[in-house]
Amino acid sequence: MNIIFMGTPDFAVPVLRELIESGKHQVTAVVTQPDKARGRSGKLTFTPVKELALEHGIQVYTPEKVKAPEFVEVLRGIPCDLIVVVAFGQILSKEILDMPEYGCVNVHASLLPRWRGAAPIQWSIIAGDAKTGITTMQMNEGLDTGDILLTEEIELTGEETGESLFDDLSKMGGPLLIKTIEGLEKGEITPVKQNDEESTYAKMLTKDLGKIDFSKSAVEIERLIRGLNSWPSAYTYFGKKMLKIWEARVSDVESVGNIGEVVRVDKESFGIQTGQGILQILEVQLEGKKRMKTADFMRGNNIEEASF
Repeated sequence: MNIIFMGTPDFAVPVLRELIESGKHQVTAVVTQPDKARGRSGKLTFTPVKELALEHGIQVYTPEKVKAPEFVEVLRGIPCDLIVVVAFGQILSKEILDMPEYGCVNVHASLLPRWRGAAPIQWSIIAGDAKTGITTMQMNEGLDTGDILLTEEIELTGEETGESLFDDLSKMGGPLLIKTIEGLEKGEITPVKQNDEESTYAKMLTKDLGKIDFSKSAVEIERLIRGLNSWPSAYTYFGKKMLKIWEARVSDVESVGNIGEVVRVDKESFGIQTGQGILQILEVQLEGKKRMKTADFMRGNNIEEASF
């Protein structure tokens, strides 16, 4: 099968690699976001997907707007039975969706219809979901609203971070895509419509989302810390400096103080009173400093009860 692959970030790379290395299909082109200027030098850098495609000698296109009429005509000239979309970052027009014989298949990092949208991995952790997974979906004009083709689930242990779950799910996407393509070719997949009433929306992450509200429960804050690790990260303030919290746990000690105050200090950590329970802080990063265990941070900073 001739396939056009549309994707941009690191998450899409293992899926494209699986598609290339399967040897069963021909990736006739890769479409990704335009190169971006980085740092003070302004040097243009390629997207992770573009780098992989060029390593394998695949033609790469970087349109500002994939829906632009002139680029749609470019797509029409590329041999294509199927378009695969993985975290591409642009919305496809109906004209493009209807172009290939087998339509457009999206690899999405959630169990749809739960967590439609931009950041499903992080929100599944923040919400305390018991499971998540990968869905392959027949795309339509809506936002992650197309018919479900195949899914693969994993149980969540309550220890995952946004980064670790990102890695786990990205490895699952490629094999599920290959299985989906084979099923479509053989006519063995029956698309299943999504139940819109069960849908949730995974809004885009922002830095402001990481500001910790200690009036919330320790359980909620601990999930926020894990979900936003490694970006944008959860944070509070130590004096006038931002203090990122990279790791924490819910203490089994009963609440004893005012919300937002340090109420328990030991050699390895300190505990902050929340709206419900104490949050024990295990790893931090003070503004301008490196990440470190809380024990190391306390050696250079005086942390006493009621000091925050």
